[in-house]
Amino acid sequence: MISSPFIPSSILLLLNVDDGDTVTDFMAQERERGITIQSAAVTFDWKGYRINLIDTPGHVDFTLEVERCLRVLDGAVAVFDASAGVEAQTLTVWRQADKHKIPRICFLNKMDKIGASFNYAVESIREKLKAKPLLLQLPIGEGKTFKGVVDVVSKEKLLWNPNSDDGKDFERKPLLEMSDPELLKEITEARNALIEQVADLDDEFADLVLGEFSENFDLLPAEKLQTAVHRVTLAQTAVPVLCGSALKNKGVQPLLDAITMYLPSPEERNYEFLQWYKGDLCALAFKVLHDKQRGPLVFLRIYSGMIKRQLAIHNINGNCTERISRLLLPFADQHVEIPSLTAGNIALTVGLKHTATGDTIVSSKSSALAACRRAEREGEKKHRQNDEAERLLLAGVEIPEPVFFCTIEPPSVAKQPDLDHALKCLQREDPSLKVKLDPDSGQTILCGMGELHIEIIHDRIKREYGLETYLGPLQVAYRETILNSVRATDTLDRTLGDRRHLVTVELEAKSLETSSLLPVIEYAASVAKDLSQASREAIENGLHSACLQGPLLGSPVQDVAITLHSLVIHPGTSTAMISACVSRCLQKALKKADKQILEPLMNLEVTVTRDYLSPVLADLAQRRGNIQEIQTRQDNKVVIGFVPLAEIMGYSTVLRTLTSGSATFALELSNYQAMNPQDQSTLLSQRSGSS
Repeated sequence: MISSPFIPSSILLLLNVDDGDTVTDFMAQERERGITIQSAAVTFDWKGYRINLIDTPGHVDFTLEVERCLRVLDGAVAVFDASAGVEAQTLTVWRQADKHKIPRICFLNKMDKIGASFNYAVESIREKLKAKPLLLQLPIGEGKTFKGVVDVVSKEKLLWNPNSDDGKDFERKPLLEMSDPELLKEITEARNALIEQVADLDDEFADLVLGEFSENFDLLPAEKLQTAVHRVTLAQTAVPVLCGSALKNKGVQPLLDAITMYLPSPEERNYEFLQWYKGDLCALAFKVLHDKQRGPLVFLRIYSGMIKRQLAIHNINGNCTERISRLLLPFADQHVEIPSLTAGNIALTVGLKHTATGDTIVSSKSSALAACRRAEREGEKKHRQNDEAERLLLAGVEIPEPVFFCTIEPPSVAKQPDLDHALKCLQREDPSLKVKLDPDSGQTILCGMGELHIEIIHDRIKREYGLETYLGPLQVAYRETILNSVRATDTLDRTLGDRRHLVTVELEAKSLETSSLLPVIEYAASVAKDLSQASREAIENGLHSACLQGPLLGSPVQDVAITLHSLVIHPGTSTAMISACVSRCLQKALKKADKQILEPLMNLEVTVTRDYLSPVLADLAQRRGNIQEIQTRQDNKVVIGFVPLAEIMGYSTVLRTLTSGSATFALELSNYQAMNPQDQSTLLSQRSGSS
């Protein structure tokens, strides 16, 4: 039986992140900053169970790292700061875990920190996450007086040795009427409340409680309650809550016990696609790293079957066969070589040169075809579409659109191929990093999820690839749209060799009510009836390429619908010419239209002490900020609102100065919104002045 939890936070349970020596934070940037940037896997055994743990980032710039790891988990441990409760990024990660239907345990960390409040943190889980917390532990003291926890299920207290700094050194004692009358009374009430709460959520447990133990809940064995909590956790109707201090290793051992007791083993997770494989190999590549000595290292989650070294595997997404030369068991940046690994485990493979994040790995092409046939037969029985079979076989990762971009230049032209190689490797590791060429200047453009994301990439190119690159100023990824309906016609007439290429097109572009990144393309009845598939593809390629660069800033155009009213193609005209004519015609229409710039609007959450609230609010007002509400969190105020991304660049430095380093903030993309005419004309005059 194997449990696979993870921690959606920069705090790992096993070591102290405050000193920058967390086992899974092995990148130089992670140790320097005390944050997790890349997810890392650790395999270890605990009381006869194999646990595969993945430590993932908590920073919003690295949301994709969390997303791709969530796909391969059986269960999760959500780590909270007991003094802050649910924070902005907690909500994002929690929603991601909801999407992937992952059972969770909550761990209230930093209980020994000044301002820690168990009740406040539990209430924030209930209010903000809309979850039902099951209190399996209660703390003995808070802040500086935190000295132990009480196990509500078994009615035992765990007290740490006051003379030792290591939380492994603790004593477990049953609560007795003679020595702890007040505490025993409090815990008995908490246990009775827990039993009633679980009975409301689990019918089998309710029957047991009402039948045998209705007179006296004290007689209910701890094992029966634990089994019911396990069922409720798997059903995701409630979340067990434990507490401690990972920095001092306090409460970590009971948490590991809870992981093995309440989170699911791989056998208890129901993956619909597994039935098609009948025990054959099925694995998902969820992460790629580049190692200077060994080449690409691919992390695989094995769902069924077995992986061995020197095994030939088939990649469904890439439609290619590769050979695994070596098989490793991951321990952060230390790896142990092994001959084989079975279902439920996470493997690190060497030798897969073409496998990328999100690829499905099977034993052979024939195995994939057999699984597809079984899925199709089942689909026909249930009157499903056959493409559902394919959907069940393949698992991709949704990649968010980048919001920042900047130019990146090598130290010399001779080093450009080295920079291209470094960026290619980094893109394979991190699909949220986009690299493109500016068609006008020929410069390389780096597109990322935030300031920190681009800063880390720049730093990694220097450290790992030995290239001192130069970054241009960070720029916001604006978008463009149109506000009215416009028509345009265009004719392209060219003779190349002895062939004449002639296309005449008439189209209409209009604004869409709903948001759509890609243009919505429609054809007039007279055009659609004679259109070949090749011509249709050429038209759509031309329209998509025209929308990549808008007429105002050269930003992508969105929220437009295009109708093709007329298309005349001379026999023998190439598809490339059709594409070029359609693209030019749409560009002409977009230039004629009333144009609008859309700017990224960010959700902002600033946590600040009362003393500095006024200057923070005054500063946000100057940044076109829109304050939604101001909440109270312990002794702090939490300012929640929206602010345009362009106004928030370099905000961390300003906020540090305004509040003497006491405030923190979190940002997340909300949506794209229309700029007001005054701000739009200011931006356009700035751009025309700088170009």
